[in-house]
This record gives sequence, C-alpha cells and structure tokens, in this order.
Amino acid sequence: MKEIILTTFDWVPEVPRGYVRDIRASWAMEEAGLAYRIEGVPFKNRNKEHLENQPFGQVPWLKDGEFTIFESGAMLLHIAERSENLIPNEPIGRSQVIQWLFAALNSIEMASVPWSLFKFSNDNEETPGRENLNNFLESRLQRMESVLAEREWLVNDFSIADIAMSDVLRLVDRFGELSDYPACKDYVERATARPAFKKAYADQLAHFAMADRFNQ
Repeated sequence: MKEIILTTFDWVPEVPRGYVRDIRASWAMEEAGLAYRIEGVPFKNRNKEHLENQPFGQVPWLKDGEFTIFESGAMLLHIAERSENLIPNEPIGRSQVIQWLFAALNSIEMASVPWSLFKFSNDNEETPGRENLNNFLESRLQRMESVLAEREWLVNDFSIADIAMSDVLRLVDRFGELSDYPACKDYVERATARPAFKKAYADQLAHFAMADRFNQ
C-alpha cells in the first residue's frame, strides 16, 4: 500500500499555527491508523504546481497513490473510506455522518470564519456589519448547543463529522466564545482529548516551528 502524502505550507506565521486545516486530515489518518507523511509547499510563492493541486492556492491537499484531492471535507470522506471506524457501513448512519460533516463546513464554519477574521486582526470596532456577524454565529451556536446537550458524538460513535465539527468549534473557543455554550465547549474538549488529535496538533506545531530558522 502506497504511503499517503499530506501537503501543507512549509511555514506560516505564529497566529494560525495549530489551526491550519491540514490538521483535520492528519487527525483522521491518526484515528484510522493510516501511514502518511507531511510535505510542505512555499507559503509565499503559490506556483503552477501548487495551483494544479489546489486551484485556490490554499492548503491542504492529499495524494493517495496517483489520486490527489483537496478540500478538507472531501479529504475526510476519502480517508473514512479507508477506515473501519470513521464512518458507519450501514446506509442510514453513513448518511447521517455525511449530513453533519456538511453542516460543520456549511452551517457552522460559514458563520465562524468571517467572524474569526475580525478576531484575528484585533478589529473590535462595533459596526452594524459586525453585529450581524456576531448574531449569525450566536444563532448557529445556540442550535449546536441544543444538539450537543443530548449526545456525546454527532452520530453514535466518533466519526469524521466530529473531526470537522469540533475543529470548527475549536476556533470559536480560541477566542473564548464558547463560554456561554457549555455543551459545545465540553464537546470540543472531549474531541481534542483524543490521542489522535494531540498527535496531529503537536506534529503541526513542530512542522512550522522547524521552518522558523529559514524565515527569520
């Protein structure tokens, strides 16, 4: 079986470390027990080869033999196909995992990403637009609070849906915004306490830290 190659940036600034989305794929592969290695591409120079693998000039992408795939949700689905424990075999459970994977990326991350951009830039100016973003995120968190108050994981056992959802909520928690949503916060803590996440997180930090000497 050929080794899977996960490609991310060779270096990023301090702020996004631990939150670059290659962590979703590495976390899933750690959970699945799949052999893989990390490769880096230049952060400051998105060349033709980069765009051929990721047409938006982002990371990550995954190479599995001759097959290359980008977008973290698609990568999670691909990894789950090679695992016995990240998505159910039976149709109903499988469909439920897929719906929650899409919910994480479309319903929750759609609200959290624009909100987080202001947080990362320390832009705390109160404007009508910012209020709308805050209200949008809060409405999504209220819905997730109700869901997570009644279950440990989104669909019975831990799955790729939980990798995506907890990673999306983890970014919100970084800025302390889950303090009013204890079920969401507990869910993130359960997910990130898993050994596979800890390994993926530590490896991402080490990967970027090793590159610091070349970017002084």
